[in-house]
Amino acid sequence: MKHVIIGTAGHVDHGKSSLILALTNRDPDRLAEEKERGITIELGFTWLDHPDGSRTGIIDVPGHERFVSNMLAGAGGIDLALLVVAADEGVMPQTREHLGILSLLGIPEGIIAITKCDLADQDFIDLVEEDIRDHVRGTFLEKAPLVRTSSTTKEGIEELRTLLFERIEGVSTKKDHLSARLPVDRVFSLGGFGTIVTGTLIEGTVKTGGQLELYPGGKTARVRGIQVHETAVDTAWPGQRVALNLSGFHKDDLSRGDTLADPGSLQGSLLLDVDLAALPDTRFPISHNMRVHFFHGSREILARVNLLDRDMIEAGDRAPAQLRTEEEVFVKYGDRFVIRFYSPLETVGGGMIVDPLPMRRKRFREDISEFEILGGPDAKARLSLAIAHGSPFLNPLDLAYYRAGLVREEGEKLLEDLLAEGQAVRLNDRVALSAASLDSLARRAGALLVRFHDKEPLLQGMRREELRTRLMPRADIQLSDL
Repeated sequence: MKHVIIGTAGHVDHGKSSLILALTNRDPDRLAEEKERGITIELGFTWLDHPDGSRTGIIDVPGHERFVSNMLAGAGGIDLALLVVAADEGVMPQTREHLGILSLLGIPEGIIAITKCDLADQDFIDLVEEDIRDHVRGTFLEKAPLVRTSSTTKEGIEELRTLLFERIEGVSTKKDHLSARLPVDRVFSLGGFGTIVTGTLIEGTVKTGGQLELYPGGKTARVRGIQVHETAVDTAWPGQRVALNLSGFHKDDLSRGDTLADPGSLQGSLLLDVDLAALPDTRFPISHNMRVHFFHGSREILARVNLLDRDMIEAGDRAPAQLRTEEEVFVKYGDRFVIRFYSPLETVGGGMIVDPLPMRRKRFREDISEFEILGGPDAKARLSLAIAHGSPFLNPLDLAYYRAGLVREEGEKLLEDLLAEGQAVRLNDRVALSAASLDSLARRAGALLVRFHDKEPLLQGMRREELRTRLMPRADIQLSDL
C-alpha cells in the first residue's frame, strides 16, 4: 500500500483549513485559540479517506508570517503539496515564501487550489489564475493542475478530491528498507498511557515492542503502542503520520525538533557540506559567514554559512558551501534544509546536504570540484570519495557508506567494483583505503624508516607504535594497529 503525505501551503486566511474540512469532514485546527482567531497557529493533522478504505495523511500548516517556523516543522514530510490561493486576494507574501520553501525542500509535485471563489467574480478570478501561473513558472508547480473551489458552496471540492486521488497514485513512495527515522513535531502525555510523540515517519518501519533512540540525547525507549489516523496498528510505514506511545521517556525528555530513529543509525556533526541555493526573490543575498536559522526536519538551530568559492550568493543563484551549526545535528546524505535570515526572520534559501560528516574546508581551494561528485547521481564516485576522505583516519566503511548515502548492502556491492578496478584496497571487514592513500602511506613509511636508520644506525629498527603514531596520528588505534 502506498503511503503519502499531503501538505497545504499558502498565505494566512486563504482558507486552507476550511478547504481541508470540506475535503475530509474533519477540522485540522485543534487549538481553541485557532478557532477563536480563525487562523492556524500550530500544525494541524487529519486524513483523506479513499474509496477503497485506505487513508492519506494531511498536514495543514499555518500561513501567518509569525508562524513560518511551525510551517517548516511539518513541511519536511510532505510528498504532495496543495498550494492554496484565495480568489479575493490572489498571490500574497506568504504564498511566495511557502512556494519557495516547498521548492527548496524538493517536494516532487502538487496541485493548486483557488479558494473562496464565491467571494469574487469570474473576471477577477481569471486575473488571479494568471498571476498564479506567473509566480509558479520555473518551479515544480509550473504544470500543476489548478482547481477553482469554494468551501462554502462546495464548488470544485469533488473535482479536487478526485484529482488528489489520481496524483497520490503517481507519487514515488518512500523506501521501507532504510533505518526508521521520525522527526518529532509534537510531544504530550495522556493519563494511563504516558508519553506520546507524533511525527511523519520519513524512512523505515516502526513496530510495537521495538526500540528507538533519541537524537540528540542517546536515550533509548521501547515503543509501547502505535496509532496511525487514530487507529491502533502493529507496524507504521514510511510516509505515514504516526503517534507513538513510548516507554522509558518522560514528556520532558523530548521536544519538537528531536528525532527518533533506530539505535545507532544516525551520526552527529557540527559541519555540513551543502549545495546551497538562494531564493529567486529574496531580499537578502546569502553572504559568507552569515548567521542563519537552519531548519531540518522539525528542528531549528543557528548556523553560519561558509561560502567556499565566492563571497555572496545572489538571488536565484546556487553555490557549494559548508554550514557550521551551533548545536550537533543528525542528518543524512540527500536531506533537504531551509535557512532563514537571522533578523528579520525571512526565508533566504536552502538546498541539499551532500556530505553529513565532512572535514573542515578552507575557502578558494581546488577541492571545490568535489562538490560535483558529492551532489551528483554517481553513487560509486561518491563512495570512492568518501573512502579517500576517511583513509588518513582509517575510518570504518560504515562511515563511508553513511557519507555517500548508501545502506550497507548497496555500499558493499559498489565497494566490490572499486576493489576490482584497483581504486580501493580492503584491509579487513571494517576498513578500506583508497589506492592512492595506501601508496602515499607506503612512501611516507619508507621515508620515515630511512631517516630513522640514518639517525639511529645502531638500533635494530623503529618501534611499531612509533611508526603508527607518526604515520596516522589521528587514526583509531584499534583500526590502525593491523
